[in-house]
Order: sequence, then C-alpha cells, then structure tokens
Amino acid sequence: MKALEHQPEVTFLRDEEGNILLASSGEWRVATLKGVIPVLDRHLRNLSRRSLRWDLFGISSIDSAGMVLIEYHLNLLAKKGNTVEVTGASQEQQQLYEMVASYISAVPDVPQERESRFLRPFTHLGESVMVFLRDINAFLSFVGENFVVLVLLLLQPWKFRYRAIIKNIQDAGVRALPIITLTSFLIGVVIAYQGAVQLQKFGANIFVVDMIGISVTRELAPLITAIVVAGRTGSSYTAQIGVMKITQEIDAMRIMGFEPHRFLVLPRVIAVMIALPLMIFFADIIGIAGGMLVANLHLNISMTEFIHRLQGVLDVKHVWIGVAKGPFFAWLIAMTGCFRGFQVSRDTESIGRYTTISVVNAIFLVIACDALFSVILTELGI
Repeated sequence: MKALEHQPEVTFLRDEEGNILLASSGEWRVATLKGVIPVLDRHLRNLSRRSLRWDLFGISSIDSAGMVLIEYHLNLLAKKGNTVEVTGASQEQQQLYEMVASYISAVPDVPQERESRFLRPFTHLGESVMVFLRDINAFLSFVGENFVVLVLLLLQPWKFRYRAIIKNIQDAGVRALPIITLTSFLIGVVIAYQGAVQLQKFGANIFVVDMIGISVTRELAPLITAIVVAGRTGSSYTAQIGVMKITQEIDAMRIMGFEPHRFLVLPRVIAVMIALPLMIFFADIIGIAGGMLVANLHLNISMTEFIHRLQGVLDVKHVWIGVAKGPFFAWLIAMTGCFRGFQVSRDTESIGRYTTISVVNAIFLVIACDALFSVILTELGI
C-alpha cells in the first residue's frame, strides 16, 4: 500500500531583531502544493525591505513544480527590496534550484504601493460608486431582457408556464399566510396600544379607530407584508437560482434552447405580483382585528362601536391605495431576488453573500417605493 504523502508546510518565525525565518517541510510536489500556495501568498505578499532566511532543510522531497514555486517567491521578495538567504538545501535541491533559476521567466516588477492614508477613503468611495453603477447597469439590462421575453410571450400566451405560476403563488402566498397573520396582528396591537396611551390623555379614545384603520390599510400592512415577503420569498429566489447556476443547470438550459427568463424569472415575478396584493388585503383585516381587540380590552370600546366608527372614517380609497402598492412592491422583490441569483458565482460562499444582498436591496427598494408613493399621493391630494 502506498504511503500517504506528507503535505508541504511553511512556518513563519520572527527573532528579537525582527528578522523572519521561513521553515519549510514536507513533500513539495505538484500533487501536494495546492494547500501551501495561498499560505505563501498571504504571508509574503506585503513584505518589503525586510531581512528573511528561508530554510529548506525540512523538505523531504521536491520536484520542479515545488522549486519553481520557491524560485518565484524568492524573485518576488527580491523585487520588493527584501534580503533573502536560502539555507538547508541539499546538493540535489541546489542543483535543481540552479537549473530552474536558469530557465524560469523573470518576475515582473511589482509597483510599490504609494496610496496615501488621506486618499484611501476617497479611493474606496470611488470603487464603491463604480460597483454601484455597474450593478445599476446590469440590473437595467436584466430588466430589459425580461421585458423583451414578456412581450414575446404576450404574443404567444399559450407558452406561459401556468403551472409554475400557480406553484409559485402557493409557495410565495399561501405558505406565507401564517407569518403574515402573526406580524399583522402584532402591528395592529402595537399601534392600538401606543395610540391609546396618547389619546387617553385627551379623552379621545374613540379616535384610536381612525388611527388604526387608516394607518394599517394605507401604509403599515403593505409595507410590513412586503418586507416579510422580501425576507422570505426574495431570499429563496436568490438561493434557488444561485444553486442552479452553481450546478450549471442554467447553462444546460441555454444549451438545450430553454430561455431562463421564461422558465425561471417570469413565473416567479408574475406569481408574487398576484399573491402580494391578496396578502396585503388579508393583512389589513388581521391588523384591524388586532387593534380592535386592544381597543376593546384597554379602552373599553365595544367591537360593535369599533366597527361602526370604522365604517364612518375609513374610506375605500385607503384600502385600494394599500392594495395597489402590492404589484409594485412584488415586482421589485421578485426582480431583485432573481437578479442577484443570476449574479452568484461558481462557489457556494457567494450564495450566502448574494442572498443577503438581495434581501437588503429588496427591503430598501420597497421602502423607497413606499416613500415615493406617499409623496406623489400627497401632492395629488389623494
């Protein structure tokens, strides 16, 4: 049975004078070098104008790949002004080193970092702005491509994936009802309690009905429901599409002639745009019920009196305004989740990163859209 190979290792030590010792050990062969490369890069990348000693005594065996790796980093250290002394090399290693050194290509000059600490925040700000602009450009391209596919499908409506839409309505809407019920009920309870404390000071207990009815239906129910959907459904869309991209299912779909926007994006977007307005109306009922319960227990307002007052102060337009926000919020959530899913790279770590980004982006866009609605409707006097 073949003996297990000893993995190559590098130990970094410093003496009292600040000199650095690199002690190498193990088998430095092409089959085992993968683990030591990032270690060398991490420790040697930022060294400049230092004194180092690289001890090769612990290396049990080495091939040309291992010697090329050592020679590369020796040249890199020399280019940065470091003084490097190689010790402990056997005669065979010395011969291999001389042969490799005579053929290896020269390492290109490494420019010295001259970035000022004063300019560093501006550099980071500029990089962040460029990343933001690239994201905006990529998102607009994604939206445009999705719009073109939608127009083509509207010309051929029999090609819509109706079963996928219904399944996504169930996943995004029906299965979200328990958490929507809980959050909406608690919002109604909190608004009623906070309002009751203030209104009792002026003997205006009955006006708690006005506050609950208008604030819940017009603002709170749509906003809270959209935030819950963004955290629950938007993140799942990013994770699902991201996993499909890592496993190369999306590439396989394109090769077989299946358009990913038609099969993956549009059913999800349409499903959320249908489900979210219905969930907002459901949240209106539950939120008002929670406020009515608190008004009955804390302010001694009977449920009959509460409903009678609600009928007089709650215009239907407030309910319709809240429900009408649903498709806009849904489009932002679904498009953001799918867009970030397509941005997932070839490693599993990026799934978590882009899932987090998609939730943050979706919640921000929902709040910004709600603020825009408030400004426009107020200016219109609605």
